[in-house]
Amino acid sequence: MEAMPGFKYERPVKQSAFLRWLMKTLSAGELKSTHFTYRNIGMERLKQGEPCLVLMNHSAFIDLKMAATILYPRPFHIVTTVDGFVGKNSLMRHLGCIPARKFITDTEMVSDIYNALHKLNSSVLMYQEASYSFDGTATPLPKSVGKALKLFHVPVVMIRTYGAFLHDPLYNGLRPRKVNVSADVTYLLSAEEVHDKTVDELNQILKDNFTFDSFEWQRENHVRVNEPFRAEGLERVLYKCPECLTEGKMVSSGTHIRCAACGADFELTEYGEIRRSDVLNKIKKNDSGQKERIPEFHSIPDWYAWERVSVDLELKTGNYFMRAPVRNLTLVNTDAIYHVGSGVLTHDKDGFRLEGCAGALHYIQSALASYSVYADYFWYEIGDMICIGTPKMQFYCFPENTEVNVAKLRLAAEELYKMKAKRAESQ
Repeated sequence: MEAMPGFKYERPVKQSAFLRWLMKTLSAGELKSTHFTYRNIGMERLKQGEPCLVLMNHSAFIDLKMAATILYPRPFHIVTTVDGFVGKNSLMRHLGCIPARKFITDTEMVSDIYNALHKLNSSVLMYQEASYSFDGTATPLPKSVGKALKLFHVPVVMIRTYGAFLHDPLYNGLRPRKVNVSADVTYLLSAEEVHDKTVDELNQILKDNFTFDSFEWQRENHVRVNEPFRAEGLERVLYKCPECLTEGKMVSSGTHIRCAACGADFELTEYGEIRRSDVLNKIKKNDSGQKERIPEFHSIPDWYAWERVSVDLELKTGNYFMRAPVRNLTLVNTDAIYHVGSGVLTHDKDGFRLEGCAGALHYIQSALASYSVYADYFWYEIGDMICIGTPKMQFYCFPENTEVNVAKLRLAAEELYKMKAKRAESQ
């Protein structure tokens, strides 16, 4: 793999007008089924033909279909994960796609965006969260986004979607539900406003505008999700039992998720609420024999936030450690992704370590390498995956132990980065 030709850098090419139309046309079917509508807010400020940076929250694949419809006929490039180019590099480039390596420092991507904006006079669509939301809330934004806005020096437009996560949450096995989808398209900042504001001010504006909770929106708008499979796959997100604190033993079926270790059972209601289904036992004894209240959660984000706090506590007390056998797929160019056999992935306070290929592979990734990590469910319908690596080579690791949860790995990577970065700043 190391001896093979690597990624061949190519500048962005002008988006094909036909492919732009085709993308919009092929998106119409699913959008019609969701009764898709959108409203423009302040968009009269954007001049016809003026390129802009379009930032969009990322919930499901339908996001791209919405963007293709909203932005048409405006030419636009799309920042796309590099594995999407495998086997179809030419097609993806003429669609206007710009390759990106998720959560890996990628100066070529920044250069490509700048060229698309200023040399091809094309807008650029970017999911600045860089990854799908696992729990229906906003994922962390890198501080570098504010710096990028200053560099690009173009108007900034925001597309914020409603209902997309509920329509097709990643955990639910790629089975769309009957939920209407809509979006707000907002002129957020002019080029002059980007120039006048500091990086911190720009980052705060983005944080304020991209804070959302899909389940809170569902309750407030009384949106009903009555599919009988709506809780299936939730153990991918809700991996830790709040009653017995066991991890990796949550199982889901239909509208329920339960703990196979202690039997605690929870229902996901039609309106996105978590309800205890078995006899509620709110009091238990901790390791010291003292009584403590079992945490109660009313939504998936509540439960997920508690898991984040639990991971943070493990890290701070020195109890966090993960080591698991993985199946390893490796990417060095866009010709193919190669299966290079099994390996062992370790994650601890120092970051990631990947070993395999009969000792030939030994890769270390520092905890400070990135503010998050590329983790996905049903990656190309192969399985749950976590990706680490460098711009030259990426490793797609599929845990063979079903009790290893990629959501926990992502939470741990994010909390570990915060801890290390804060410590480094104080020194």
